[in-house]
Amino acid sequence: MANSLWELSESYSFDHVLYHHDILGSKAHVQGLAEAGLLDAEECQLLLETLDQIEAEFDRGTFIRADADEDVHMAIERRATELAGDVGAKMHTARSRNDQVATTLRLFTLDALAGVSAATLDIVGALIEVGVKFPGAYLPGYTHLQRAQPVLLAHHLHAHAWSLLRDVDRLGDARQRMDVSPLGAGALAGTSLAIDPAFTARLLGFNEAFANSMDAVSDRDFVAEALFDLAMLGVHLSRMGEELVLWTSAEFNFATLGDEFTTGSSMLPQKKNSDVAELARGKTGRLVGNLTGLLVTLKGLPLSYNRDLQEDKEPLFDSVRQVLLVLAAMTGAYRSMSFHVDVAKAAADEQFLVAIDIAERLVERGVPFRQAHERVGRLIADAVTRDVALADIVAEQPDLSAFADLFDPGHAVRSRTSPGAAGPVAHGRQLVQLRAAIAEASARLS
Repeated sequence: MANSLWELSESYSFDHVLYHHDILGSKAHVQGLAEAGLLDAEECQLLLETLDQIEAEFDRGTFIRADADEDVHMAIERRATELAGDVGAKMHTARSRNDQVATTLRLFTLDALAGVSAATLDIVGALIEVGVKFPGAYLPGYTHLQRAQPVLLAHHLHAHAWSLLRDVDRLGDARQRMDVSPLGAGALAGTSLAIDPAFTARLLGFNEAFANSMDAVSDRDFVAEALFDLAMLGVHLSRMGEELVLWTSAEFNFATLGDEFTTGSSMLPQKKNSDVAELARGKTGRLVGNLTGLLVTLKGLPLSYNRDLQEDKEPLFDSVRQVLLVLAAMTGAYRSMSFHVDVAKAAADEQFLVAIDIAERLVERGVPFRQAHERVGRLIADAVTRDVALADIVAEQPDLSAFADLFDPGHAVRSRTSPGAAGPVAHGRQLVQLRAAIAEASARLS
């Protein structure tokens, strides 16, 4: 093989991380060969012990790659033959690298997504902790990045928690769909040897074995779906990061992150930068790129296996790693956060944020909402034109004299009482729902 082709085609440099899952699959395959009468009991035992030894070498960092080891799968088989002789050469009976790689990658992805789910539940827990740490704190809620209505801090953070729980749910759904063993599909058409793919599927903990051998070796839907779910999670983390960038700016001044989750400037001594949030935002482009790159790779492949599928691993490894890094850092950042209660409260009690409350009070008197909306709009225009406080403008209206309480600090957020709303009464019910959803997600994961 030409050196340029070798450099192009070798994958050990990145797929060696799959050694544990490849050895798991090989152990199941060896036991399946013994079950089929293709290995005797002594040969089976020898190969299992050999695979244990190889795994220990990888664990200790003492495994030595041979010059001809193109990928981790070949490396393990080569080492097994060195250690077990002719018996080691029997390990690949009734197996192709095609079904071997597909099995290994599914096992890896199942475990990786479980790890991401657990880390996502941890940041959900951190969001709840911040709300508990600052009870009763509230801030402006925004639409179009304009102040809209006051909301409890906990309510705001729980909005992120619900989106993250959807991510956990998606990851769980993806794991359920990929829980199918390809082992036994061979290169593409199965084998004439009397193996039982259902037997090895059970050994590996898969829910079922493949139904179609060609689909089994060529399917990478599960990688694409995993990359989408990770990209969607990244999008949610990016939105959270953008929010922290705003909140910790001098212009907003709603929050400060702990020193251990901020950086200084190489030039400006006064700077305290929320780099953790910016990196969370920035990594998302990489996650989306990994997804689109794989989709483009898959779009033109005829059945069944093609070497293009080697391009499935690096984007998956990278997306898993980057998401785990962001989740860990953002979880720590939230737990380190100090919320500036008085600053946020002053912004949320801004007079015009009471506008909808005036309109709704009029609705309670029987005024059609659109008419109430128009009247409040005129009151606000009058206040702006005359540069007079809205409370004073309202007090001038004989039929609105009883509305003065709407301007009391915190009244607007306390009045948000409908189910799922941003006020304290609704928050108590929501917290019960949220904790139940977390418990359900944790139970599904475990």
